Amino acid sequence: MDATPAPLLFYFDFISPYAFLAWTQIRRIAAHAGRPLTPVPVLFAALLDSHGQKGPAEIPAKRRYLFKDVARKAHRLGVPSVAPPPAHPFNPLIALRVASLPLAPAARETVIDALYAAAWTERQAIDTADAVGAVLRGAGLDGPGLVAAAATPEAKATLRSATDAAIARGVFGVPSIVLGDELFWGTDSLADLEAHLRGELPPFPDAGWSDLPAAAVRKGSLRS
Repeated sequence: MDATPAPLLFYFDFISPYAFLAWTQIRRIAAHAGRPLTPVPVLFAALLDSHGQKGPAEIPAKRRYLFKDVARKAHRLGVPSVAPPPAHPFNPLIALRVASLPLAPAARETVIDALYAAAWTERQAIDTADAVGAVLRGAGLDGPGLVAAAATPEAKATLRSATDAAIARGVFGVPSIVLGDELFWGTDSLADLEAHLRGELPPFPDAGWSDLPAAAVRKGSLRS
């Protein structure tokens, strides 16, 4: 009997419109490749802090560009009705903790679908317990019950642990898709992921890249 193929690990945060766009594609990609899909909620802010980065929305010029870029990519991917949330950045902690609960796969997908749709197509806030509960109730789930479960120390620890494990794997942003030792970051890498799954990408010729020294270091960088 054949072993179950290794899953695609999909690292995401509801705060990222790029992760939302990737979520609209990744299930099709996984199914076409015959791979299980494991969605992994992580706190994007913690990834940024770990790697000494700012988020795109924290840099005014990038913030202005980001929303145009999202609209262009949504059009190219065939994702209709993308719209900004009421505020951005926003606090995604409660939503992420709910998505981290030990749910059946179908229920977890419903949670993720509902919260992403609320934030990035329906312009609803998902940054408070009441808002998250209302969105999930509207999706036919026990919204208040899920929000209450997400407030437990166990739920908080689960999200922290997943984020720490992602950092240890080398995840630095969202969306990131990991298959074995290979990491694909951002919506632009989805085509490369599909090529990799088809066996079309050659092995990376390291040729010294891993040990390449830095000859110039900016003030304030992690290496200074």
